[in-house]
Amino acid sequence: MYQASAFRSKKHPQNCILIDAIRLKQLDCPQMSTKPKVSQKNAPKRSPASDYQLIDSGTFLKLEQVGPFRIVRPAASAVWSPSKSQNEWKDVDARFYRYENGNGEWKVFNSEIKKPWTIKIDEITFNVKLTGFGHLGLFAEQMRNWRHLRDLIAKRVAAGGERPRILNLFAYTGGSTLFAASAGAEVVHLDASKSSVAWARENAASSGLADRPIRWIVDDVKEFVTKELRRGKQYEGIILDPPTYGRGTKNEVWKIETDLVPLLEDLKKLFSNNPLFMLLSSHSPGYTPVSLENQLRQICKGFGGEYKSAEMVIQDSTDKALPSGADCLWQKD
Repeated sequence: MYQASAFRSKKHPQNCILIDAIRLKQLDCPQMSTKPKVSQKNAPKRSPASDYQLIDSGTFLKLEQVGPFRIVRPAASAVWSPSKSQNEWKDVDARFYRYENGNGEWKVFNSEIKKPWTIKIDEITFNVKLTGFGHLGLFAEQMRNWRHLRDLIAKRVAAGGERPRILNLFAYTGGSTLFAASAGAEVVHLDASKSSVAWARENAASSGLADRPIRWIVDDVKEFVTKELRRGKQYEGIILDPPTYGRGTKNEVWKIETDLVPLLEDLKKLFSNNPLFMLLSSHSPGYTPVSLENQLRQICKGFGGEYKSAEMVIQDSTDKALPSGADCLWQKD
């Protein structure tokens, strides 16, 4: 990822909905009051959940259970009505408000949520906290990808030979990195945000993976890839989740519409003679599953294998799917 302060809200436009002045002030809807009737003193007791769950979604909002805490955040793609009762939506520990100018703020109703906490996704432990962008350090829509990559890598490792070498770009807090490392891969984790790389390393330590072969790199993606080409480095797997817009470590500008295709062309040259996969995901408008697959078909042409493109979704407890971006996976095996 490029510096979070420069782009993180732009990377996930579904969290940046523009709404009218009344909704900005109240986020009012037929099934939701303007303020949960919960005090810090009488905060609701939560079950010690060890996972993430999307409880409900609708009216441009999502209701989430994140470990012991329940929160409400914006979700621009939730264009339907909520399924759960008003009481369910009111009984929360915190809500994030996104304003028309792109800024936002948390309203906290349980002081315990101000402290970092941990949750587990399968065998990986994530350190979670409220951020000024409305994020938590976890993008649940990627869980399907994390598990699939873990299984692909484990299968290659079980077949014998050397560890698969994986390059993870715009790697943020390391979900893909840690699932890949847990399966036996050697990983290069790269992000332009020093704080995000530090957060990812903390997740690795919490997951018992601090001793795995992971290189933690703070650098501009385009510059790093250029250097890897000069060094003759090769990888069996490449992961990238580029932002719409951002800035690198030396204020380099990234624009997905002008920079993604040249980057993909360079990444193709980093593949070894025995490539395993390339995963491209995006939260940018216009980058649909079909468009991402078209890009990867041009890049991975000649390698054989298969392509799997899909809308990234999070299934809520009422069986609604919340759209949360798009992805395409090319895999050899």
